[in-house]
Amino acid sequence: MLFEAQLYDLKMALPWVAARKEQGAMRGIIEQQRRLLSPEQVAKSSQLIMDQLEQMSVFREANTIMLYYPIHNEVDLRPLLTKYEGQKTFLFPVTHRHSLEVRPYDGEDMMRKGRMGVPEPQTDTWRGSIDLILVPGVAFDHHRHRIGRGGGYYDRFLAKHIRSTQIGVCYDFQLKDRVPHTWRDKRVTRVVTPHLTIG
Repeated sequence: MLFEAQLYDLKMALPWVAARKEQGAMRGIIEQQRRLLSPEQVAKSSQLIMDQLEQMSVFREANTIMLYYPIHNEVDLRPLLTKYEGQKTFLFPVTHRHSLEVRPYDGEDMMRKGRMGVPEPQTDTWRGSIDLILVPGVAFDHHRHRIGRGGGYYDRFLAKHIRSTQIGVCYDFQLKDRVPHTWRDKRVTRVVTPHLTIG
């Protein structure tokens, strides 16, 4: 029992374990803040973010854009689907046990809840390139590090798509001076909040 206790103390002292503990604590606080937002606050802040994205050449020139389906008051970028229908191909993630794949969006009637309870397209897997990935997150910092929901899905996916521009989107209160991170946590190309662009 003494050996097991010492081993546990040693593990807890490792830098990546400490970072994960910090991430968990920060995640809980920020997610609670986000859930308190009103629908009006979500809509207003989301529109300010979309206004900034639409001014960027990487957005205007992108033919294929990966979005995400917002849950728990995440930034809502879905108005882009209607505005750019027929002009751009939009993709959404589909969650598997340890990975993500992407499928084209083909209307709300083709969306069904997946294994994580988030709506996913019921279309064929996208095999082409992705010009722009719009990335959700619980928190970002000024060095473009990110804290996600904790499953590591986006970290693994982003690591495989380094040629795609990767833009994190979040509310102003989700942008911190520093967020705890490990070598597994992938930085994004830019971070956009309602009032700031980093990167």
